[in-house]
Amino acid sequence: MPDNEDIEPIELIKRAIDAEDPSALLAAAHDTHYADLAELYQDLNDAERDFFFKTIGPELATDVVAELPYTLIEDALGHFKPAQLRFLLSNLSDDDRVDIFQVVSEEAQVRFFSLLGPRDKELTKNLLKYEEDTAGGRMTTHVGRITADMTVKQAITVLRRDREDAETLARIFVVDVQGRLEGKIRLRDLAFETWDTSIRDIMEDADEFILATADQEEAARTLSKYDLVVLPVVDEFHHLLGVITYDDALEILQEESTEDIEKLAGIGGEQNELSYLNTSAVSHFRRRVNWLVGLAFLSIASGYVMFRFSETLEKAFVLSLFLPMVVAAGGNSGGQSATMVIRALALGEIDKGTLFRIAWKEIRIGLFLGLTLGICMAAFITFILPYLHLTAAPDFSFFKLSLAVSSALTLQVLSATLLGAMLPIGARACKLDPAVVSSPSLASTVDVSGMVIYFTTATFILNL
Repeated sequence: MPDNEDIEPIELIKRAIDAEDPSALLAAAHDTHYADLAELYQDLNDAERDFFFKTIGPELATDVVAELPYTLIEDALGHFKPAQLRFLLSNLSDDDRVDIFQVVSEEAQVRFFSLLGPRDKELTKNLLKYEEDTAGGRMTTHVGRITADMTVKQAITVLRRDREDAETLARIFVVDVQGRLEGKIRLRDLAFETWDTSIRDIMEDADEFILATADQEEAARTLSKYDLVVLPVVDEFHHLLGVITYDDALEILQEESTEDIEKLAGIGGEQNELSYLNTSAVSHFRRRVNWLVGLAFLSIASGYVMFRFSETLEKAFVLSLFLPMVVAAGGNSGGQSATMVIRALALGEIDKGTLFRIAWKEIRIGLFLGLTLGICMAAFITFILPYLHLTAAPDFSFFKLSLAVSSALTLQVLSATLLGAMLPIGARACKLDPAVVSSPSLASTVDVSGMVIYFTTATFILNL
């Protein structure tokens, strides 16, 4: 038998739960990061979850609950008695507490509010005024604050008193007597200055800040762009309300990236924080079915186009050989264009006045791509296709066929590239998520337009 020291703490916890051994569970839980404990909790059944939380207690469970997927939080808090729950809620950071209140039921909100102390209750109510996906909804109010008229000694005295409550002291913010943001200072600057140095003489301007009503993604971009450890959040009167930390930014970017990836794949509904295996098949079905049904009906339009051009195909059935290629080229080039524009929108690289610059850029790119593909395909049809024992229709040569296919391919790629760039910008203008218009919805749209372009071009050039 291997020694317990050689076994991972998570494995020890699993064994302790199976054996219903509280002391072993508690010892292993203390050696395990709370994020790993939260991940483990998702894989437990109801009885095991109850034993898990009753054993580790509210103090250790505080950080674990904050890491749980939102869909599991209300159930997790139900494992604690009122006194334990009061302790847990008061120990949570204010931003984590507000996140929990935003996702639990109204009945649970009322019950949890009754357990809060006066200060936490007032603070939570104030933070709940901001939407969940805003900077105000993600900030923490636990921040180091000093005033400009203090000396270094006075500032350190204040910070020493508040050190347990502050989320971080890597950046300390300077406010006036009304609480308006004036500047910032680093803790190391305080450490190496003399006691009687004025804060006003050593503080820096707080040029980077964000309004509490701004979108959380904008806050994350600002933190990333300016390499900030924390980003101050202010109201419209420039009062310092709190900060968003770099770990908040990582969570925000992960959430936004997941949302975009799911929409790019045509997955609707609310984002699920549960792991893939812990999400039920019914939930997966509900999030995927609507898009699939809608796109299936949209694809009927492609069949209708082929039906309308059935005579063209009968006269030159060889055209069917290149139809999938032309359609796919449009979908691929449009998807590339949409992806680049969506990324630029997400990073704030595109402004309202840049529409025509983007259109002109994508027209040139689409033309170059289309001509390159068209020339390659024309060479294939002219010089290689005759040796594959395929025959053109009696009324036209392989040269004419190459001209028709290459022309249609160039037009298809050009139009799809431009469409792929413009649709996300149009969606943003209509207050929609740009990712919604990308693949697979863009691909289905380009399929229909590609068939129209292909058959119309072929009919004209081949005189069919």
